[in-house]
Amino acid sequence: MGGSAVPTKFSQIIGGKLFDISKATEIAGDDYWDGSNCTRSGRNTILYRTLKGNFFLGHYTCWQGERDSLEPISKEEAKEWYESLSEQRLSYEEAFGEPPEEA
Repeated sequence: MGGSAVPTKFSQIIGGKLFDISKATEIAGDDYWDGSNCTRSGRNTILYRTLKGNFFLGHYTCWQGERDSLEPISKEEAKEWYESLSEQRLSYEEAFGEPPEEA
């Protein structure tokens, strides 16, 4: 597999809480390998869950002048992101502790 714009170590304090990707579980992302690279237009988004069950997004960039950032989100927002990101690393039930609702 080739390189990725997604770091393996990155943390940020937001609202007095430490969000650390090295201690969180990756749930989903848009960083699929296409044969050349893993980035989408120089940017990637990864959805994470902390050990305490909180959710956050990692926004990563290869573009000069832009910075990587972490964004805390609610469980409901995490479910929306899970559905929109192309690469799920966990099943819905593994990610959220409940099966998806029947249609």
